Amino acid sequence: MAITVRAVERPARTFATQLYLVEVWRGLAVTFRHLFVNLFRHAMKAFGIKGYLPGSVTIQYPEDPAVLGKRARMRHRLLKRDDSTPRCTACLLCETICPAKCIRITAEDAPDPKIEKRAKTFDIDLGLCVFCGYCVEACPVDAIHMDAKDVELSAYARKDMIWDMPELLGDKVKVPSRPV
Repeated sequence: MAITVRAVERPARTFATQLYLVEVWRGLAVTFRHLFVNLFRHAMKAFGIKGYLPGSVTIQYPEDPAVLGKRARMRHRLLKRDDSTPRCTACLLCETICPAKCIRITAEDAPDPKIEKRAKTFDIDLGLCVFCGYCVEACPVDAIHMDAKDVELSAYARKDMIWDMPELLGDKVKVPSRPV
């Protein structure tokens, strides 16, 4: 099968396109259209006139917390067995599948003969995480979940964005450091 290559003719750049004034005015027109449409819709709601779509609303976070769906993926959580040991078997599937490479696991031999190995350390750098959920899907023993309960994951320092095993298990509360 022959592939044909065709040259692309570029349009000539005039003085007006080189200044970008036309595009700036078009962008401002879109912005002002959204502004006035939303003002009109909010005014119709304020006067009690029905039949119009609601205007855009800004959520006043943190006074009004964000409403997330039940399936939202936010904070990582490691689950425990019935004997309160971590469920993770250090198979490294979550570390391998992570596109951001933000999971670090160190394995060790487990004292229980039924379990081959366990995680000695389990760290997640939430500053690098893209919250894709691949780690949850890859886990064969259902040891890691992502919940929508804790949405405030901000920190003042990068080291506070790294969560280790006690914090992921819920045994230790993550206390962010204060700015200097």
